Amino acid sequence: MSAVPALDAAAPRKPWLADFLAGERRAWLFVLKSVLAIYLGGWLAMWLQLEQPATTMITVSIVMHPHSGMVLAKSFYRALGTLAGSLVGLGMMALFPQQRELFLLSLSLWVALCAGGAMLYRNFMAYGFVLAGYTAAIVALPAVSNPLNVFDSAVMRVSEVLLGIAVSALVSELVLPERLRPMLRRNARAHFGEFVAFVRGSTAGSIPREAMEDAQLASVRAAVQLEDLRASVIFEDPEIRLRSRRMRLLNQRYMAAATSFHSLHHLINRMQRGGSDAVVQALIALYRPLGVALTPAPGQPDDGLDSLAPQLLACAQALPARAAALRAGLADAAAATEFDTGAALLARFVDELHAFVATEVALRAGAAVHGSVERVHFSRGNDLAGAGLAVLRTFLTMAALSAFWLASGWAFGSSAMLLATIFSGLMGASPNPIGAVTRTLYGYAAGMIGAAVVVFGLLPGSDGFVMLVAATLPLLLIGPYLSTRDTLPGVGAGYTLGFVYILALKNPMVYDPEHFFNDAIAQLAGLALSGAAFMLLPGLAGWQRRLRQLRRLVWLAATAPLEGLSWRFESLGRDLLLQAVTHTRPGSAESRTLLAWSLAVQESGRAVIELRQDLAAGELPPAARATCGAAVQAVAQLYRWPGTARREAADRAVDAAIAVAPPAVRNHLYQLRSALRDDESPLAAAVRAAAPRENAHAP
Repeated sequence: MSAVPALDAAAPRKPWLADFLAGERRAWLFVLKSVLAIYLGGWLAMWLQLEQPATTMITVSIVMHPHSGMVLAKSFYRALGTLAGSLVGLGMMALFPQQRELFLLSLSLWVALCAGGAMLYRNFMAYGFVLAGYTAAIVALPAVSNPLNVFDSAVMRVSEVLLGIAVSALVSELVLPERLRPMLRRNARAHFGEFVAFVRGSTAGSIPREAMEDAQLASVRAAVQLEDLRASVIFEDPEIRLRSRRMRLLNQRYMAAATSFHSLHHLINRMQRGGSDAVVQALIALYRPLGVALTPAPGQPDDGLDSLAPQLLACAQALPARAAALRAGLADAAAATEFDTGAALLARFVDELHAFVATEVALRAGAAVHGSVERVHFSRGNDLAGAGLAVLRTFLTMAALSAFWLASGWAFGSSAMLLATIFSGLMGASPNPIGAVTRTLYGYAAGMIGAAVVVFGLLPGSDGFVMLVAATLPLLLIGPYLSTRDTLPGVGAGYTLGFVYILALKNPMVYDPEHFFNDAIAQLAGLALSGAAFMLLPGLAGWQRRLRQLRRLVWLAATAPLEGLSWRFESLGRDLLLQAVTHTRPGSAESRTLLAWSLAVQESGRAVIELRQDLAAGELPPAARATCGAAVQAVAQLYRWPGTARREAADRAVDAAIAVAPPAVRNHLYQLRSALRDDESPLAAAVRAAAPRENAHAP
């Protein structure tokens, strides 16, 4: 009998149903782990006679994540932020025990600085800054009227928070843990396979610009995603922690190979548009054996990974002889020069691709990775102006609330300030902070309504911890479940926070409807005020500013010290691009503009770095070195301030450098000149757009 019917029978008849059930299983596993950790933390806080078990439960609800590595990473930075904020809160109260105005002013400044710090970091490091800000408020604000209690308040808050962190980590690790390491391995192998397949499929000829832009965005997302996952996996897996440097090296080699790949195809496309068909065909013929080298050998495990490295090495070794034979068939010196530029770029790409594949092989085998002479890092593109605006916005928000509190004597002003403190920092880095605050506000209000039902309808008739769980569980489940829905970002977290916060379990529990509703109003007012602050002081224009930062990377490539510059340039470019595209609609004109600029910046910036490295390694006459240096500076100035005069100056400077440079350096200069003269590049469009302004200001 044929085996086909058996395979068909084994296949799911409704794959969408299987996917749905798998997703629901993961969602409910997270929900059950979350509520288990919340109730365990609350019970332990009561057993240990801590003042506010609700603080422990809030900590658990904030820290919990479907993956244990994320829980541990978040817990680590939350602990650091809590300790730092507690010490600052104690110090402020010690400095201004009787000067409420100075105390609130200094607290507002501290919270604002923490909000600005959160804008300069990524992942849970940013969250640590937010925690340092609002922990100082948690510790100090309740003790404003009685400064002598501030030390006891700090000890209690730190104890409650650290207990919540410990419980979250324990439950996440012991109850059906979901590790990040398989996700990291799966994503890394998927990105590796996709990149190799794309390179293999591109050896037949040129690639359309739009396809290159899509490939660029995919490589950017892959590089940043792998770095983010690596930064979290190191908390859960000691083996990954030991191999962290090698993973960074793998990512750096991936980015370098991707840049060379795109630069090579940009060059081929420009030659094709310029009518250099003979050169294009010779380069494609030189390029074609790379596709064979990237084809897995028959019968090889892991998709032929073990065979790729030696095949690429053989391809690289055969490249010079093949290039010489193809060059001999070109008719004139100009065509030979163009071919030399493309051949040098192809040789660089093959070497970098071989290094990337060899690193992947070594990592999968657990072997040592050789060839790195410096420690590589993933640099992030920070926006100092955006951070400064976050500092100003948060300070004004806190100062306005402080002034209103002092003037009105509002008994619940501390609750409003606390919520404004939390969400001013948390939402500052969001692409759409107003929308994020609005969704969180909806969830927070819904959570308060659920807590009101529990406090006034179910808890008065119950007794003991078991009855507490029975009364709160049905409504508490809603928050963690909504957190698993990608279509409702922020609503689930807001619901859980609102529910647990306003439930306000204490030791002993207090039944006070007046306090409950006043506190609820104050919290909603603080959250709404943080949203109003984003309306009154919106973020700086997103993608245009990131575009200027992208262009300035060529200036960085031309002026920064060479040590570590390659990996710094590659990672900064990708991080800035990913930040910028989050502020644009996918497929929009703005998004395409950013992608096109990213490709242009990476091509020219990398050529500038390679040129500077060759100049530093070689021995040139001082006049030739000065001429090449002037060309580098002219190109950098053009990218920083695009304009017709600067483009002409850069073109003249590069021509002058080509006339005196040796062949190895000359190839980089030819690549720069080709990019400068590309009329379809975003640089050319920017120069044309600047021409009317230049003419208007001309004397």
